[in-house]
Amino acid sequence: MITIASLVILLPFLAAATGLLGSRFPRHLHGVTPPETGDSTTPKADVSKAGADTAANRRAAWIAVVPTAVSAALAIWLAYATWAATGGGIGSSAPVEPKPQGVIDGVTATFTVIETGSVPITVGLLVDGLAASIAVLVAVVALAVQVYSVGYMRDDRRYPSYSSFISLFTSAMLLVVYAADLMVLYVGWEIMGLCSYLLVGHWWEDRANSRAAIKAFLVTRIGDVGFLFGIFVLGTAAGSFRIADVIAAVPEMSSGTLIAATMLLLAGVAGKSAQVPLHVWLPDAMAGPTPISALIHAATMVAAGIFVVARLYPVFLDARPTLDVLAVLAAVGMLGAALAALAQDDLKRVLAYSTISQLAYMAGALAAGSRSAATFHLITHGAFKALLFLCAGAVIHAVGSNLMSTMGGLRKELPVTFTAMTIGFAALMGLPPASGFFSKDEVLVAIEGSLSSGTLTGAAALLLYGCALATVAVTGAYATRAWLRTFFGQRAPQAELQPEPASSAPHAVHSPHHTAVHEAPATMRWPILVLAVPALLLGFARVGDVHWDAAALSLTVALLGAGVVYAVWRSDPLTDPARLLGPFRAPCEQAFHVDSVYTRLFVQPVLLLAGLVVRTDGRVVDGAVRGSGRATLSLAGLVRLVQNGNAQLYVTGLLAGVLMIAAGAVIFR
Repeated sequence: MITIASLVILLPFLAAATGLLGSRFPRHLHGVTPPETGDSTTPKADVSKAGADTAANRRAAWIAVVPTAVSAALAIWLAYATWAATGGGIGSSAPVEPKPQGVIDGVTATFTVIETGSVPITVGLLVDGLAASIAVLVAVVALAVQVYSVGYMRDDRRYPSYSSFISLFTSAMLLVVYAADLMVLYVGWEIMGLCSYLLVGHWWEDRANSRAAIKAFLVTRIGDVGFLFGIFVLGTAAGSFRIADVIAAVPEMSSGTLIAATMLLLAGVAGKSAQVPLHVWLPDAMAGPTPISALIHAATMVAAGIFVVARLYPVFLDARPTLDVLAVLAAVGMLGAALAALAQDDLKRVLAYSTISQLAYMAGALAAGSRSAATFHLITHGAFKALLFLCAGAVIHAVGSNLMSTMGGLRKELPVTFTAMTIGFAALMGLPPASGFFSKDEVLVAIEGSLSSGTLTGAAALLLYGCALATVAVTGAYATRAWLRTFFGQRAPQAELQPEPASSAPHAVHSPHHTAVHEAPATMRWPILVLAVPALLLGFARVGDVHWDAAALSLTVALLGAGVVYAVWRSDPLTDPARLLGPFRAPCEQAFHVDSVYTRLFVQPVLLLAGLVVRTDGRVVDGAVRGSGRATLSLAGLVRLVQNGNAQLYVTGLLAGVLMIAAGAVIFR
């Protein structure tokens, strides 16, 4: 098993190295695409598409897709073998919940031990039900994104590096999933941060895109500082960074150590999984190409934080104050992000805020004491959220704009995309028989159980449950609004084709005439069709665990939210149903001005301090250096006056010196 797991990680890594170093060789095999070739939907103003080397792009596609496909096949086989050996299933390890003593059931192997002088670092891998399940999600979604990108980015001259960074991204997440040591996990954790920066800023010619990439990098780094120190606290207390050793040492750790370590880890989790208060980077990360959004939101960056809590769950279970904090953050995040999604016009930003909300559901399930519910929803969410983002990319590819105000009436022109996206929205809302119905039921049951189980304090449990039910209604509302505005009603005037910029700013340039709209190429359609299957059917793997009373309540609440939006839209299909928010629409559209608050509290003071440092460096430090230089030059000028080559002046000076010495000797003898 360990050999297979190693190959699952190494194949995408080798693809990344080969793609970066060899996709443009041999150089005599090339074919340059002029900037304005391609079908009618290709953005002609995109600088990155000018002069694309089609031969290099084809080689890069093969280099990226084939190893990822093999890695996905091996991950599926490994998951099947693990489930057969442990008796677990999708989204769980055996047993479904961690054992009380924190024992991990699985296969572990150590390749080498790095001595550090204090706590050694064990380079090894761990394969259990949890790792096997999440690895399948990562590999399959990465494969779908790689295949989809062949069509979506076919005329992009930086496609070779783009596909290589996706492969590296995939390998890093798989390393996080299979790591048996916290420091090895941290290596993959940080590589993902680098890859997200490189991919979000892929179209760096647009300043807004580069700003979004920097924002994502810096915000997640803030959380990672706490995460690293949390690892240090756990490793020092346990005497080892091995995950199994850390969990085994939990009963011997003091409550203060556990709370401090888990609170620090929670900072990194909030950063990577875009949870309050470090969630602000994710909506702006829509600046990257749409396939990257699917990868980040479904299977890599944001999934990593939830996975780490699930991996170290026995540690968190013994730190009850941390679970209360996690519950409060999840409650605020799930409802706040859902309300923000209800007011967005950019389709990708709707899905971005939806991701924040759904990840908060998983965090809520973990806080409520159910790792299996959180993990199961993580897997189903990865399937249907990847489907939704790829469908959104197909719509944007056809329409030429991210804005729903430029869409409408597309169900007849894009029947495949319409059907697949309907499945995705149904899963997001939790409608049967889509997968989200089953996984959201388990999450809500776990949260409801926290009201009486004692895992959380009463106030935290009540807040979490109330916000979870309210979020179900709002989720039904924003999903229905996006579905109606995209595929029904009357289509707005077509936007002229522009390069896909940062989602933070509207970018449609309206034209009074419609252009032809058609389905995406086959390389984009097939991943959508493949992902539609698990998005629809994956929940049946746990159909026996459905709690029908809670499921009926959830379904009723979701349909209530959807019905309200439908009634408002039906009364006037030409206007945005978000008008039902009334005066709260503007705050929701601006995500409650959290970015503005952060700008005033943190960004502006830091910029002022940076400006002060620059001025101090320029005027004081550099001034002192320049002043010493000027003083030296002035002194040299004085010395130069007597070193002018005039022999008479030298003799005169010599005689004057002799006379002064003689006079001094006479006077002071």
